[in-house]
Amino acid sequence: MEPVETIRHNDVTYGIIVRAEFNRAGISFFTPNDFSQQLGFMRHPMGKVIEPHIHKPITRMVHFTKEVLILRKGQLRIDFYTNEGQYLESRVLSAGDVVLLSEGGHGFRVIEDVEMFEVKQGPYAGDQDKEYIDAVSENRIAVREERADA
Repeated sequence: MEPVETIRHNDVTYGIIVRAEFNRAGISFFTPNDFSQQLGFMRHPMGKVIEPHIHKPITRMVHFTKEVLILRKGQLRIDFYTNEGQYLESRVLSAGDVVLLSEGGHGFRVIEDVEMFEVKQGPYAGDQDKEYIDAVSENRIAVREERADA
C-alpha cells in the first residue's frame, strides 16, 4: 500500500489518504493550490527555524465543506460516494492515518474503537450543512487495499 493515495472518479478527487508511515523530509503538500482546505506534512531537523509570520486577511469563497480526519486510535472504514449519492468504493484507515475528504459524500463504519480529530471549515451551518444519502448495503462494500492513483 502506498503512503499517499488519491481517490478519484471521473477526474474528481474525492479524498486524499496519507498513511501513518509517510515520512518525507521537508514540506510536502498533497492538495492542489485551489482546494479550500490544504493538507500538508512537515518534517524538519532539530534547530530548523520557521520564521515568525502572520496570515493576512484574505476573502475566500468556500462552496463545499472539506474535512480532515486524523486517526489517533482504532480502525475506521470510509465509504466514498459521488455528489449524486452513488457508492464508489471504500478504504480502511488505521491509527496515525490522515484523510482529506474533498468532494462527494462519505459514510463511516467503526471497525475498532476509534479516537480521531476532525478539522473542517467553519462556521458550522447546522442542519443546512448536510444532506443525508442512502448507505450502500454491506454486501456491496468494496474495500480497495492497493493504491488507486496518486
